[in-house]
Amino acid sequence: MNSTTAARTAGLACVMLALSIAAPATAADRPQTGNVQEALNALAKTTGVVGAIGEVYVDGKRISQGSAGSRLLNGKGGKIPAGSRYRVGSQTKQMTATVLLQLVKEGKLGLDDKLSAVLPQVAQQDLVERADEITVRQLIRHTSGIPDFFTTGLFDNFDFTTYHPPIELVKATRGLPRTGAPGEKFTYSNTNYVLLGMIIEKVTGHTVPAELTRRVFAPLGMSHTYLPTKPPMGIKGPHGHGYYPDAQGKPRDVDRQNASFGYAAGGVISTARDASAFRRAFVQGKLLPASLQKVITDPPEDAPPQPAPGSRLCGGEPPVQAIAGSGPGFVAATFTSLDGRLQFAVSATLSMSNMDFSPAAIDQAAKAVFCPGK
Repeated sequence: MNSTTAARTAGLACVMLALSIAAPATAADRPQTGNVQEALNALAKTTGVVGAIGEVYVDGKRISQGSAGSRLLNGKGGKIPAGSRYRVGSQTKQMTATVLLQLVKEGKLGLDDKLSAVLPQVAQQDLVERADEITVRQLIRHTSGIPDFFTTGLFDNFDFTTYHPPIELVKATRGLPRTGAPGEKFTYSNTNYVLLGMIIEKVTGHTVPAELTRRVFAPLGMSHTYLPTKPPMGIKGPHGHGYYPDAQGKPRDVDRQNASFGYAAGGVISTARDASAFRRAFVQGKLLPASLQKVITDPPEDAPPQPAPGSRLCGGEPPVQAIAGSGPGFVAATFTSLDGRLQFAVSATLSMSNMDFSPAAIDQAAKAVFCPGK
């Protein structure tokens, strides 16, 4: 979820959706899928991958799963259990935006409300320049012009213990040049979603983890999903370990991570089952009315050019969309058919910088699952 990778995966977070609600599948009309284990075996052989897990769901039912590589570096620790928890990175943003837009639906704030009005402290303490011009809509759509706190140098991949409250992350950006005037252009910034998390807490009087659980995780049966926010909170249960090179280029275990850097922008920990449940409900329009869902899914005019949905996989047939996230030691993605019936959720732990890992390897695994033989 660092700034370089965030910019590279921004398109995945903003893909355009074609929404429809599917009828229950029968054996005859179940989508054809490829061999998940073979797809993960190939992914695990990619340079920089330690281990990979993934599951495929059709109409909410798991039809296959797999695990390849190892739980720890150099083939140690056995395989990662296929149903393990993993970090989803910036896939968190769609969950956060969903909660925020549910509050808009309930009339508790408006899309055109100014940041200075809904979060007065950022203006009063001069933490965000032009806070009286920036709107909630611009925060969701990355058009606020607020710099990304990951570019400040505050983030230390190997600091697993220092707690940085959200307002401190926002404050760290104040001395950086803005990326544009409010509403002028798209520039991906994790700070936008830190602020959205703070707004959720201000409006509801509850923490972001509590609102995510109440509004999204619990209703969808995502019983293994949660948002840690403070060190030393981490991944519960058996799971894969990721690594990040130190100054000498030696891979160091970064499994502990620093929970305060993820927060509402990228901190959610989930499973393939739960990540698939969220995407299925989101795509099928069960979490938001269409008019509000478009605030998330329709990219701003200045967003990076988007290919037609699914055209980067399978030649566009069947159409596939994805959201993805990454950070030190991991990359994760959830691929979904446009009718929401079919999901492939995959996580890979890494032994190299996630900034240097090509997402094409994850795409190739999805291609093998969604369009076998192509």
